Amino acid sequence: MKVLIGLSGGVDSAVAAYLLKKQGYEVIGCFMRNWDAFANNDFLGNPTVNDDQCPQEKDYQDAQKVAKQLGIELLRVDFIKEYWDHVFSFFISEYQSGRTPNPDILCNKYIKFDAFYEFAKSKGIDTIAMGHYAKRVEKDGHYYLAKCYDENKDQTYFLSQINEAQIKSCLFPLGDIDKSEVRRIAHELNLVIADKKDSTGVCFIGERNFREFLKNYIPAQKGNIVDIDTNKVIGTHKGVYYYTIGQHKGLGIGGISGETASGWFIVKKDAKKNILYVTRGDTQKYLMSNKCIVRKLNIINPNEIFPQEVGVKFRYRQKDHPATINKVGDEIIVTYDYYKAVTTGQEAVFYNKDGLLIASGTIDEVYRDDERIDI
Repeated sequence: MKVLIGLSGGVDSAVAAYLLKKQGYEVIGCFMRNWDAFANNDFLGNPTVNDDQCPQEKDYQDAQKVAKQLGIELLRVDFIKEYWDHVFSFFISEYQSGRTPNPDILCNKYIKFDAFYEFAKSKGIDTIAMGHYAKRVEKDGHYYLAKCYDENKDQTYFLSQINEAQIKSCLFPLGDIDKSEVRRIAHELNLVIADKKDSTGVCFIGERNFREFLKNYIPAQKGNIVDIDTNKVIGTHKGVYYYTIGQHKGLGIGGISGETASGWFIVKKDAKKNILYVTRGDTQKYLMSNKCIVRKLNIINPNEIFPQEVGVKFRYRQKDHPATINKVGDEIIVTYDYYKAVTTGQEAVFYNKDGLLIASGTIDEVYRDDERIDI
């Protein structure tokens, strides 16, 4: 069987390709180019870019070397327009609204598991593969994602918006091994990328001084920093879009006359008025919630039963939190014991008692004891 694997130039996809080949698949690699740093003139804030070559081209060269070492064909495809239209434009518009989006989730939904799969089918290939740490599980005639063996690396949160058809079409060779084993295999094969560090930052854009990067797309606009307890202006910021809820470093709030020195934390952003609200020390009363409303749903099995007791993950690497979910129309109402910093624009991902990812959606409203407190 032919399999088209996304070969990024990193160690995970390289080892995934090797494992598939070892299992008897006819493996073809494909490098996706989704961002043009030169055309977008976004070198500002990117410490890895020089005048001669952008990081994507270096990754492509690494993918070429890996493909040669593994003895597989390597294709290359550009999804620059698709990435801009479906991922980056939304990413910027959400920041301008004062929300905190997750572009990696959109990237997987629209690029890696949609545009890439369509490209595979155009080449007569019906199965794709990725180097993600996740498992594909079939149960009662439906395909689900489940957490991988190495839960420290589990990426099902980022895959939570792909649908059942996309899950069914994809193989995840790294689902049953951990990162140390991936590195060991890469060294055993003498792969040129065996010690290459993991990619970080925004999907396909890479590492950035994020504030400087955003300035290329959202002009800096200074505004007031306000003590939410006293409504007193205590400083100025460089633009609400550049800050995150819970942030306490880099606020530029020094000693204030008549005030006891203590740490300040961001607890609210008002994008329309360009105001950052902060408090000192205890953020609990502003950041704790016990209900949220989730929209833009992706429900894997259309026959899923509601209400249901689940584990919910509000952010990557956070532990699952017990919750009850109930679907009402096109939204899911989530109730839970008090939890900190449930943030609009982020994804809520739901796992059932068997550990299967059954649904996800975007957090749209947040409540504490029925009082709306969107943060």
